[in-house]
Amino acid sequence: MSTSPPNILLIMADQLAPQFLPCYGHPLVQAPALQRLAEEGVVFDAAYTNSPLCAPSRFVMMSARLPSRISAWDNAAEFPAEIPTFAHYLEHLGYRTCLSGKMHFVGPDQLHGFGERLTTDVYPADFTWHPEWDHPDKRLDWFHNMEVVTQAGPCIRSMYLDYDDEAVFKARRYLFERARENTGEPFMLTVSLIQPHDPYLCRQREWDLYADREIDLPRLSPAEACDPHSTRLRHGYGASDIELDDDTIRSARRAYYGAISDIDNKVAGLLQTLKESGFEDNTIVIFTSDHGDMLGERGMWFKMTFLEHSARVPLIVHAPSRFTPRRVGAAVSLADLMPTLVDMATDGVGMDYVTPIEGRSLVRHLAGEAGHDEVIGEYFAEGTDTPIFMIRRGAMKAIYSDKDPLQLFDLASDPDETRNLAQDPRQASTAQAITEEISRRYDTRALTEKVLESQRRRALLKTVMRRQSLAWDHEPTGRASESYIRNSLPLYELEKRGRFPPV
Repeated sequence: MSTSPPNILLIMADQLAPQFLPCYGHPLVQAPALQRLAEEGVVFDAAYTNSPLCAPSRFVMMSARLPSRISAWDNAAEFPAEIPTFAHYLEHLGYRTCLSGKMHFVGPDQLHGFGERLTTDVYPADFTWHPEWDHPDKRLDWFHNMEVVTQAGPCIRSMYLDYDDEAVFKARRYLFERARENTGEPFMLTVSLIQPHDPYLCRQREWDLYADREIDLPRLSPAEACDPHSTRLRHGYGASDIELDDDTIRSARRAYYGAISDIDNKVAGLLQTLKESGFEDNTIVIFTSDHGDMLGERGMWFKMTFLEHSARVPLIVHAPSRFTPRRVGAAVSLADLMPTLVDMATDGVGMDYVTPIEGRSLVRHLAGEAGHDEVIGEYFAEGTDTPIFMIRRGAMKAIYSDKDPLQLFDLASDPDETRNLAQDPRQASTAQAITEEISRRYDTRALTEKVLESQRRRALLKTVMRRQSLAWDHEPTGRASESYIRNSLPLYELEKRGRFPPV
């Protein structure tokens, strides 16, 4: 094993529920590269997002702070530039950090510590996509809708296919550039893809992978979406307006599976590049997602709920020379990634953080030791007009808001969350303790006012930004004068320097 600091490759999918990966038990989905990572790595069976929505989950992952601590309310909340991220800390430790792909940063800072960013983001960086808690029943014109389900299927090209192709191409080229330079500096490369996020589309090639397979239907019917938050979500994106037939549901799931297979191909390409560039043996590979997808369970789609298909994420850490392959059953979260990366970079020494963090390092879990078994979740976005909280400890999981009945599940005996134990007399003390704990942790009235004030501010500011044609979207910089063949050096010297491996 190398004694130098390890390189780190973090690969993220978007809206990928672990329940649909073969390494988490799905019998149909084809993802051999991820399966190999899992067999040779450490697999976390109870990893969660701390907020089941794209931007908040990523802000939490990068900062190790819970959403309420950094005002990460929704997909149009600004990520403050003064919040330290894992990119800041790793740069401080001497790493070269680079982002290729999506991170859904909102605001004028589009780097947040990354030394380089190879692509623009797939989503806008402005304030447009904010909820409106002043009008909780209003359907938002930019919000999810059921057309992406009813029109699911194969395609030749899509914006998301184009985006992921670009992100991976540039990431692979970045790895070869680091190999050519051969400076010995460790790097941390984040490759963040948009698939299998809706719209549910995939290439014909991946669609055909499942031609002879009977696509599985959801285990739970819409009748199971009986809690108020689920009802509000189904109304918000129109699922309660239509009744989907089995063929339509199977088409959407088949396209989702095809998109996973496309992601897997891209993971395989990145792993091949690590091998060809000579980085394979000293690179820790981490695979995860920002949140899951209900994908028809309970008649629900997308995310935005703390139910398992939406809130759980895959988490695989692959470094066979450092960590013995194993599965970890303890509950952990994306907030734990930042201190884990710092511990990896410092061989477990860690560092003094300049701000309090809620995340806890996973290094003890990776080493096969007992670690924490707890996740705290917060949600402040669509489908509610009051904060929603989640606590998972051990097998018990609670979902709570001031306006909705408490949900309490024993995931060991009820993994589908069909039996709410909140009113079970045998669980009365547990239910009361959860309610009291959340009341101690949070002033929900004050939080609600902060969210409403933020939404109202952004409602004004976005109209001014549009009038001024002001955009914060990242514009990747290119240096054409230093690219390919230029007159900076003799022709054959340039060509020789571009060759890898060198002669």
